[in-house]
Amino acid sequence: MAPNTGFTLWLTGMSGTGKSTTAAYIAARLRQVGRNVEILDEGELGEALWAGLSDAKEDRTTVVRRLGFVANLLTRNGVAALVPCVSPYKQGREENRRAIGRYVEVYVDCPTEKLIERDSTGRYKKALNGEIPNFIGITEPYEPPNSPEVTIHSDVESVEDGAAKIFQSLLDLGYMNTEELKIITGKKMKANPLPAKEERGSGSEKGGKAEKGGKADKGAKARRGDEARPAAKAPKADKGAKARPATRAARVAKPTAAAKKPAKNKAR
Repeated sequence: MAPNTGFTLWLTGMSGTGKSTTAAYIAARLRQVGRNVEILDEGELGEALWAGLSDAKEDRTTVVRRLGFVANLLTRNGVAALVPCVSPYKQGREENRRAIGRYVEVYVDCPTEKLIERDSTGRYKKALNGEIPNFIGITEPYEPPNSPEVTIHSDVESVEDGAAKIFQSLLDLGYMNTEELKIITGKKMKANPLPAKEERGSGSEKGGKAEKGGKADKGAKARRGDEARPAAKAPKADKGAKARPATRAARVAKPTAAAKKPAKNKAR
């Protein structure tokens, strides 16, 4: 396959939002039409690519950079590289966008309360109890993208619905064609050409206005509100919470965070 058929689909979002599930679904459909596909799942490549690194911000940035390097190699050699990775910091994701070029950012969003509720691993609860330090979304902030090509709200959208958004974006960007998508989806899809990539990669609000999936993106911006996920819980906190650290743990933890404040326990 010609090198220009490659692209990187970068799925970012907090742990447990469904990034890996979505990547697996997309990969299976791409293989249906003969595409070369590789999934670079951060949860499966740790030993090979970053054994010994910590959860500190600098090391997380290194992880994202290394995944981006491999994705770039695959992309320029005609492979669809799907990367489900928390990648919490904007700077690292934007560096990869500039380096790779043929890059599609997918923000897989889900409210933290839902993630805690459906967490089968217990990692969120352990993080809330202080057992897991530097946990993204609890004690460390997650920085949502300003203008991703696709936003999926996995608490209310199915994997199939999210994938439909991704395929539309791939068509709009010219990374897939209508014949391929007719085989995958069973229907003819129409492309909606997007602005030049340099405008999209700027991360500015100007670039964000013309992003694919306008309705979904506008809704995503309204739901996100603040830059970082942890700060979004502030409205639920009581008045005294303003004096506490602006972390997700301070808002979400129940008996642990509020045990020493009897007057505020009732409000929770």
